[in-house]
Amino acid sequence: MSNLLIACTTGTPLFVINESDYQDWLASQSDALKNWLSQTGYKGNGVAIMPNSDGSLAAALMVVKSASEHFACGDLINKLPSGQYALQTDAQNREAVAFGWLIGAYQFDRYKAGKSDFPVLAIDDADLVKSTLKQYQATALVRDLVNTPAADMMPQHLSQVSQQMADEFGAEFSEIVGDDLLEHNYPTIHAVGRASCHAPRLLDLHWGNEDAPKVTLVGKGVCFDSGGLDVKPAAGMRYMKKDMGGSAHVLGLARLIMAFGLNVRLRVLIPAVENAISGNALRPGDVVTTRKGLTVEIDNTDAEGRLVLCDALDEAMNDKPDMVIDFATLTGAMRVALGTELPGFFATNDATAQGITDAGLTIQDPVWRMPLHQPYADMLKSDVADMSNCATGPFGGAITAALYLQSFVEQGTDWCHFDIMAFNVRPLAGRPKGGEAFGVRAVFKHLQQKYG
Repeated sequence: MSNLLIACTTGTPLFVINESDYQDWLASQSDALKNWLSQTGYKGNGVAIMPNSDGSLAAALMVVKSASEHFACGDLINKLPSGQYALQTDAQNREAVAFGWLIGAYQFDRYKAGKSDFPVLAIDDADLVKSTLKQYQATALVRDLVNTPAADMMPQHLSQVSQQMADEFGAEFSEIVGDDLLEHNYPTIHAVGRASCHAPRLLDLHWGNEDAPKVTLVGKGVCFDSGGLDVKPAAGMRYMKKDMGGSAHVLGLARLIMAFGLNVRLRVLIPAVENAISGNALRPGDVVTTRKGLTVEIDNTDAEGRLVLCDALDEAMNDKPDMVIDFATLTGAMRVALGTELPGFFATNDATAQGITDAGLTIQDPVWRMPLHQPYADMLKSDVADMSNCATGPFGGAITAALYLQSFVEQGTDWCHFDIMAFNVRPLAGRPKGGEAFGVRAVFKHLQQKYG
């Protein structure tokens, strides 16, 4: 994608302006151009192509409601003829237009050829071009990982991606695989993943100055979720390749942190498993002793994400991090509460929650804080163990899942838990159906403001 956004000043003029500014812009144009727009029925919204008197391309116009909105130009690259265009817009809009331009070119083309004759956008700002490419690469990574079918995105494949990223940025990478998880005391990760022929593993990446503030990311890496013995219906299983979306999100976020060189000591922990069915699969009613020592009764084997996360979160506490952020495709209850396009999150620190929320609003990556309502923890009680892995009733499912995870986070820790969809169920400008990054840019902007 680096050839689709370049730093220079030459090209066909491309005007990107707000609807509210269109009439003033039009008044300053030639009579010939005004006549052309009138005769072609242009209504002051969307794309218009304007010719020279000899029929060659003179300029292009994009009028949007708000050019500072990051997806306003998400389809622009697909609506213009091939060629090179020089951006003409207000300075405060350039970052959003550049991001929308690039993200609109995203295609998941691993298994079939995609479009190749995209136009090129020239912007007179080399730093902006470099920054936008980094943002694009992180979002594309998340989308690619989520879109990849489970057959090609099992725990060992997530390991390969993590190792490649470590090599690229000079990070340290290690992993604990298979029965070694038991030897090193990660019993719930092993319990969920042991039924698969793809060995479960805990991926662990370290980067940055050891004396810098410690930021730890934890991502749910359930590469396919059959539901276990509490097997999902066919419709519920169809897109469970996306159940490793949490791991994709933390890898995308880690890529941004390392590419922009934030002053943090980064750690990324990914419990990577397949929740499969076989003779040694975890059963409803089983009791598992977690890494922390808490015993958990398995009420439902389809509530497996919190099981793999709880061991990883307990491991994260060993470093006494300044901030812990986890991402997980955890509950359908969150989708019922907020829909598929607004990710909910829980936080123990009010300032962090507000900072992430405010950051997301400025770049059209909205997130919504949900309550850690402590009385609901009673719903996780078990008659035979310290706690159950899920509540027996259908209500407040996202909250009880978050409260389960909070049991493995030390009191006083600045912790955020994102419960995400990781998937677009409808196409929108710059956001095709399929894998999507939710909250990654919002969290990064907050971290950049804090540690940049």
